[in-house]
Amino acid sequence: MADYETGLARNAANHQPLTPLLFLERAAQVFPSHLAVVHGRLRRDYRELRDRCVRLASALAGRGIGSGDTVAALLPNIPEMLECHYGVPMAGAVLNTLNTRLDAATIAYILDHGEAKAIVVDRELVPLLRLALTQCECQPLVIEVDDPEAGAAARANTMDGLDYEALLAEGDPGFAWPLPRDEWDAITLNYTSGTTGKPKGVVYHHRGAQLLATGNVLSASMARHPVYLWTLPMFHCNGWCFPWTVTAVAGTHVCLRAVRGAAMWALMAEHGVTHMCGAPVVMATLLDTPAAEKRDLPHQVQFVVAGAPPPEAVLAAMRAAGFAVLHVYGLTEVYGPAVVNEWNTAWDALPPPEQAKLMARQGVRYQALEGLDVMDPATMQPVPPDGATMGEVMMRGNVVMKGYLKDRKATDAAFAGGWFHTGDLAVKYPDGYIQLKDRSKDIIISGGENISSIEVEDALYKHPAVALAAVVAKPDDKWGEVPCAFVELKPGLDATEAELIAHCRQHMAAFKAPKQVVFTELPRTSTGKIQKHMLRSQVRG
Repeated sequence: MADYETGLARNAANHQPLTPLLFLERAAQVFPSHLAVVHGRLRRDYRELRDRCVRLASALAGRGIGSGDTVAALLPNIPEMLECHYGVPMAGAVLNTLNTRLDAATIAYILDHGEAKAIVVDRELVPLLRLALTQCECQPLVIEVDDPEAGAAARANTMDGLDYEALLAEGDPGFAWPLPRDEWDAITLNYTSGTTGKPKGVVYHHRGAQLLATGNVLSASMARHPVYLWTLPMFHCNGWCFPWTVTAVAGTHVCLRAVRGAAMWALMAEHGVTHMCGAPVVMATLLDTPAAEKRDLPHQVQFVVAGAPPPEAVLAAMRAAGFAVLHVYGLTEVYGPAVVNEWNTAWDALPPPEQAKLMARQGVRYQALEGLDVMDPATMQPVPPDGATMGEVMMRGNVVMKGYLKDRKATDAAFAGGWFHTGDLAVKYPDGYIQLKDRSKDIIISGGENISSIEVEDALYKHPAVALAAVVAKPDDKWGEVPCAFVELKPGLDATEAELIAHCRQHMAAFKAPKQVVFTELPRTSTGKIQKHMLRSQVRG
């Protein structure tokens, strides 16, 4: 037996911690003059982007912010948010991106829980931060960004905090920023949406961030120098790690303060956008843009969508508009997308309805995720791959979070049995692809029968007048629970409650059809996810 250990130890020459921060150093070295950032009239190449990020790291370090410290960011998708994804961890600190649509009390809780030492804020959001800080125990250093692309009223807001550009002027682009001591060191902190109780702080490490970022390159078929439009919020799972992904392949980050149809079409046409990500609501915004405001696209755009699988009609409309749609699935706890609907070219020959059924599946594991299965949470045994038996989606591997900050009980529960428990219910097909059927808490148990809210929603989406649909359990004296549908209709189209209930009965067993239909604008998070907890509260009175 050969001795593969003696004298073959890890050392500085053969082992370094993985980190996505080195993507920027390489891009700046190899492609220093390549366009890195577009924002309104602003253009920056990779040399300048790298120098600004290192200046930020140097300036933070000069102010005593470093290893283990938290730096929060309350910013839209602007260049400074991108710079924070490099400059903050280059200082050894941990970046905590905040959802810009949270209420002040929740932001105050997160700042205190994460023990923020500093916060970078766009002036448009200063009023929100000011209110949050009145409810905070911690009083972080406030660093204000004055974005020229913001309106005059937004730019007038100030807390007399430190100007971001003045902070960068304190920094040295020659700063020798330290690599993480260990690739397990925290790089970012992301809070869950907090639909029940307080939001939990999900801790990412350098290793996972690099692996998921490169996994995105493979799943999204990114060649060198892609042009990426920032429609997905960078505060959401660190933009699914795309701040690091795009830089890894020396791409161009096209920033966008707010998702607006005309602006997206204009930027795609002007800059030759190749990739973008978002929830289904972003696709709807694109498709609903008035024809006069749409633009011809120079080439096909890869749209990576997470959330509810796109209905057949939406997929067809996206293809006709010049988009290729890639369906992914993930959670905050796994750095964003970790499962991808890997498309088999043989399926292109199938009829559109069959293609839509295949597209509706969440798919198979990312290259960066080592384990994905559907299991019985009681026995921790895989369910049979029959496309019918439901179990809980379980994951394991290097792109699973470190755990929940200051919450050992929740961390242990999430990792029980050596797998991460997603809380999502799914089936597994013979080819290994999984398909979500519901959240555990969303299963409707009516008269002892389990009803999948997703199945009812899918039926509603087949109606030509339905734009958005969400189904929740409504208490019922006779059946225990019955399905209640909340529906948002397409502009200019009508439907009645009786019509939609009858429509659903044509597509499923009668007992699964909703017993009530409420026509309303559905409450959504900033990332387009329908807030079912609000709908549950409504039906429960």
